[in-house]
Amino acid sequence: MGKTADLTAVQKAIIDTLKQEGKTQKEISERIGCSQSAVSRHLSGKSVGRKKCGRKRCTTRRGDRTLRKIVEKDRFQTLGDLRKQNIQSHRVQACAGNGLQVPHSPGQATFEPETAAEAPDLGYREAALDCCSVREMPKCLKSSVKYPQSVMVWGAMSAAGVGPLCFIKGRVNAASYQEILEHFMLPSAEKLYGDEDFIFQHDLAPAQSAKTTGKWFTDHGITVLNWPANSPDLNPIENLWDILKRKLRDARPNTLDELKAAIEASWASITPQQCHRLIASMPRRIEAVISAKGFPTKY
Repeated sequence: MGKTADLTAVQKAIIDTLKQEGKTQKEISERIGCSQSAVSRHLSGKSVGRKKCGRKRCTTRRGDRTLRKIVEKDRFQTLGDLRKQNIQSHRVQACAGNGLQVPHSPGQATFEPETAAEAPDLGYREAALDCCSVREMPKCLKSSVKYPQSVMVWGAMSAAGVGPLCFIKGRVNAASYQEILEHFMLPSAEKLYGDEDFIFQHDLAPAQSAKTTGKWFTDHGITVLNWPANSPDLNPIENLWDILKRKLRDARPNTLDELKAAIEASWASITPQQCHRLIASMPRRIEAVISAKGFPTKY
C-alpha cells in the first residue's frame, strides 16, 4: 500500500486547535478528512521529517537543466550519446569551478571482408520526449516505415583503408561468393597491398567455409586466417560496419538508389587512420578474449 499524502499546514493547525478543545483523535480525523493514524503521528511529532517514499533522484535540478539543453540540441540522440555528453558537461563545469583546463584527447595487416544490411527509415516515430505538449511537435517526430527496404553489402578493409563495396542481390552461395572474391576482393587487394602478400579474414558462413571456396583461395595462393567462429570481437570490420551505420543515422533516403548512394558516400568517408586503429587493436582484442576466457569483451 502506498504512502498517503502528508498533512498540509492548514490541517495541522486545525488538529492542534481541535485537540486543545478536547476532541478525540477519531473526531479530529473525521472532521478534517484524514486517517486517525495521521492525526496520531502529528500529535506525537513522528510526522516531522518523515522520509519520502520512492526512488531517489539520480540528478540535481541543475543537472536536469543541463540534460534538457543537451536533448533540445538533438532529440534523436541515443541513450549512450546523452550519457556521454552529460558526463562531459559535468567535467567541464567541475574544471571551470576549480580553475583547471579541460584536456583535449585527441607490419602485416589483416584483410577482412564482410556483408552488412542497411535500411532507410520513413514514417513517424517518437524521439526523446518529456511531456505531452512536446510529444506532438513536428521536430520531435522521426520518420519510419513498417517494412523498410534494405540491401546486402560486401566490403573489405585493411590497415591501409577500405576497398570498393559490392551490393549483393539474393542469397550468397559458394559460387556467388567466389565471384565476389574474383571481381571485388582481388582488385581491392591489389589496390591496398600491391604485390605484397596478405592474410585474408572472413566469416565462417557456409558459402565462405565451403570446400570449393577453400580451393579457390589455395589456387590463388592466398592465406586465410584461422580464427574461432562466433567471435565478432576478433573481427575489426564489425566495428567498421558500426561506424558506417552511425554515419547513415542522419541520412533520409526515400528510394533504394538513394540508400545505396548514401552507403557508398559514407563508406568512402572512412579514413585509413580509422582502419589502421582498428587493425592495431588486434593484440589488445586477443588479450581481452583470453582474459575473459572466451566470454564477451568490450570490443
